[in-house]
Amino acid sequence: MGKIDLNKKKKREALLNTAFDLFTTQGINQTTINNIVEAAGVAKGTFYLYFKDKYDIRNKLIAHKAKRVFSIAYEALSMTRLTDFDDRIIFLVDNIIEQFNADKSLLNFISKNLSWGIFKNELTASDDSDDLDFNDVYAIFENSTKTFKNPEILLFMIVEFVSSTCYSSILYEEPASIEELKPYLFDAIRQLIKSQTVSQT
Repeated sequence: MGKIDLNKKKKREALLNTAFDLFTTQGINQTTINNIVEAAGVAKGTFYLYFKDKYDIRNKLIAHKAKRVFSIAYEALSMTRLTDFDDRIIFLVDNIIEQFNADKSLLNFISKNLSWGIFKNELTASDDSDDLDFNDVYAIFENSTKTFKNPEILLFMIVEFVSSTCYSSILYEEPASIEELKPYLFDAIRQLIKSQTVSQT
């Protein structure tokens, strides 16, 4: 990466990081583009080189943060010796839950938009080389001994289920703490996987 490209990447990252800080502390509605560029230390014109408006940067933030969460979980999974498909999925889910439990502002920001942030193609085409390639996630399905009705829909359902279920549990301990909820959550995921399995070789 050349000096110019590196500088562009730094400016874009500064805008994303600043917007995240402002969105999570004072809210999206109370945050203006002027607030973002002033705090990031860049010109207003620079903002429009990367984003259409504050809702565009919010959407890209959701995708960026969601992909980062999965990247961390996937990296941790790669360090294990787990081979069973169900166990690998549960490991990923547990890691993601713990990330949200450790950073509640991230959970609150992404909340129920997590699955949307992942599956919107125009948002998952990230400019960040450090982000996870989602082909790696789908490889978990492709390398499984199981065959599924529709792997993409199954992944979507798991992500949607986990993000919506954990939201109240982590933030408000409703209907129970996340540690109390986990066994039920993991059992439900295993049942969901089973219901979508066509065959196992």
